[in-house]
Amino acid sequence: MRQPAHGGNLAWAAALAGCPPDAILDFSASISPLGPPNSAIAAILSQIGNLKHYPDPNYSELRLALSHFHQLPPEWILPGNGSAELLTLVGRELAQLAAIILITPAFGDYYRTLAAYNANVLECPLSLVTGHWSLVISPLSLAKDKGQRTKDKGLLLNNPHNPTGKLFSRDSILPYLEQFALVVVDEAFMDFVPPNEEQSLIPVVQEYPNLVILRSLTKFYSLPGLRLGYAIAHPDCLAKWQLWRDPWPVNTLAAAAAIAALQDKEFQQQTWAWLPPARNQLFQGLAKVPGLQPEASAANFLLVESQESTSQLQQQLLKHNQILIRDCLSFKELGDRFFRVAVREESDNQRLLTALDSVLSAEC
Repeated sequence: MRQPAHGGNLAWAAALAGCPPDAILDFSASISPLGPPNSAIAAILSQIGNLKHYPDPNYSELRLALSHFHQLPPEWILPGNGSAELLTLVGRELAQLAAIILITPAFGDYYRTLAAYNANVLECPLSLVTGHWSLVISPLSLAKDKGQRTKDKGLLLNNPHNPTGKLFSRDSILPYLEQFALVVVDEAFMDFVPPNEEQSLIPVVQEYPNLVILRSLTKFYSLPGLRLGYAIAHPDCLAKWQLWRDPWPVNTLAAAAAIAALQDKEFQQQTWAWLPPARNQLFQGLAKVPGLQPEASAANFLLVESQESTSQLQQQLLKHNQILIRDCLSFKELGDRFFRVAVREESDNQRLLTALDSVLSAEC
C-alpha cells in the first residue's frame, strides 16, 4: 500500500503494523482528542430524519451561525466540504495572477491545488534565526520571477504555520495586504489559540477586498470525517466561487454539527484549558529523549527534529508499539530528519514518549 502524504491514514498504518485500524494510536493527524462534542453528536442524530431532503443550497442557518460567531455579515462567509474544497477554489483564483509566493515548508495540498491550475509558484522559505522561525518575504524569491513587483502576485501562507507550529503576529502579515494582489491565509489551527492570544485576520477582513481566510471546523471539534470548513472573503469573490463549484457541497449532518459546535462554549473553554499543559508535557518529554529536539508550537502539534531517520522511526513505532507519527517527507525542506506529532491526552502522550525512548535507545 502506498505511503500517505497526509496524516491520519489508519488503513496504511494498520497494514504495516499488522493490526486493526482501531488499534492504532494516531499521533499523525492533528485532531483534538477531546471531541467530537456531545452537542455536535446530538445535532447529527436530530437531523437523521432530514436526510430524505436536499440541504438548503444557500446554507442560510449555517452562515448565520458563523456570522454570529465571527461578528461578520453572512455574505462574507462561504461553507465548504472541508477547507480542502475551498482551497481548490483558492487555487483557481490564485492561478490567474502572474505568480504566487508560497511560504515553505508548506502543506502538500497547496502544491496540489496550484499545480491543478498550472500556477506559477515561487517558494519563499521561512527564516530560522537563533532557533526561531520568522516570516520574511525574501527579494530572492521574487527575483526568480525576473522582477521585484508584488502587485501582480498572490501570497499563500498558514497561521499558525503547519508544520512548525509558529504563530505569526497579525501585525507581521498586515503589510503584505498592501503589497500583494491577493493574500490567502489558512487559519485551520487558529481555533486552538485562546481568544486573548489569537492572531486571526478575521477582524480586518472587511477592510481588505484582497484578503481570503480559510478556516476548518474539523480539527478543533474532532470532526474530520464530516468534512467541513469555510472561507471568509469579500462577497463578490465568494459569489464567483459559488458559480464554480458543485451544488450542495456540505451535507445536512455536517451543517447541523457545525451549528451546534459553534455554540458550545463549554467545549471551547475545555479545549483551551486542556491544550497548554498537555502540549508542555509532550514538549518536555520529547526534549528529554536523546536525539530529539521539539520546536515550540502555538498549535495542537509539535514538530520534532531527530538525529535518526524519521521514516524508519515511524515504521519501528508502528510495528512494535502500534503508534503512528507523521513523517515529514512530504515537506521537502524538512525531509527524513523531522517528524510531527499531535498533542493528545496525558496517558497517550506518555505512551508515545515511552515508546520513542525505547526505540531510540535500542538503535544506539
